[in-house]
Amino acid sequence: MKYLHTMVRVTDLQPSLAFYRDALGLEVLSIRDFPGGRYTLAFLAAPGNPEAQIELTHNWDPETYNGGRNFGHIAYEVPDIYAACERLVAHGVTINRPPRDGFMAFVRSPDGISIELLQAGAALPPRAPWIDMPNQGQW
Repeated sequence: MKYLHTMVRVTDLQPSLAFYRDALGLEVLSIRDFPGGRYTLAFLAAPGNPEAQIELTHNWDPETYNGGRNFGHIAYEVPDIYAACERLVAHGVTINRPPRDGFMAFVRSPDGISIELLQAGAALPPRAPWIDMPNQGQW
């Protein structure tokens, strides 16, 4: 058995690509339109790790997606949790659970998907402004 990907439905592909590609830092592996089925598939992965993919599915006909706690979250290991959070903030992303401990943070995609960021290796020493930042919203 081999892990292939996690599929997430998105309401608008462009803001989702801006989040997953530009703010989170994933690489686009492919984007394909399927006019007959009226949907687009975008596959992304962490740099250097193309075997663990996320599939963004954009159905062209409007739908409302209600996320549930039963889905949980998607997690990515990052080389520097503070730099990752700074990049996300620079892209207008709210840090729902700041990396106060130098190890873990949570953000949400434009469609409300919870994304966990974990520091590679040992936790970084706690530092400002993150150490004093409160949680915001749900994570």
